[in-house]
Amino acid sequence: MTPKHVAIIMDGNGRWAKQRGKERIFGHYEGTESVRACAEYAVEAGIDYLSLFAFSEENWARPEAEVTELMHLMAKSILEEKTTFEKNNIRFMVVGNRSRLSADLNRDIDEAMAGTSANTGLTLVVFLSYSGRWDIEQAAAAWAAAGAPQGRFQDFLATAGIPDPDLLIRTSGEQRISNFLLWQCAYTEFYFTDTFWPDFRKNQFRQALDEFASRQRRFGKTGDQITQENNDSK
Repeated sequence: MTPKHVAIIMDGNGRWAKQRGKERIFGHYEGTESVRACAEYAVEAGIDYLSLFAFSEENWARPEAEVTELMHLMAKSILEEKTTFEKNNIRFMVVGNRSRLSADLNRDIDEAMAGTSANTGLTLVVFLSYSGRWDIEQAAAAWAAAGAPQGRFQDFLATAGIPDPDLLIRTSGEQRISNFLLWQCAYTEFYFTDTFWPDFRKNQFRQALDEFASRQRRFGKTGDQITQENNDSK
């Protein structure tokens, strides 16, 4: 069983760098190699959506120098990965409170999204300046402004049109979701690994997918019901 949508909290970049006697930002730069490796493996594995939590609303409270360098890294990565997007038929998206981003970065994002919008393979979603609470709050405001219409509240979320994650992976040993996709993860399977993000590559991704395949997702039903439904669908 291959998940349609995998979300990853890319954690441990700073600790990975400190273990090697380097500045935290070195770990973030090395982490971009993991992004490329995981995106390529997601294509190989037949995953439709890969969501990466790159920078949270709370991360704005980090030291100014680190935030500046992270924004520079994001812009640099978008420009450098255009070839990877085209080579692998990847559609690129950014979700988050983009009003806090610079005009230059927003321009780069818009160009990358427009340039890959016709691609039909993996959709790579980068969550930038995002938090789950912000998402729910802005959706509630938009829903109220629309006159609380009949229909699905989730259509007002920043992730509207993107299916809920089947699997959420968090690296570095932390076992929490840190305000990421709070609404969307209602029935998501969680997978936690001690591996720091810069060391999370194809083999580690495969292990997470193997673990996911071994689980039975019930969505509130009994195991017997799920088994019967699976038998009926054959």
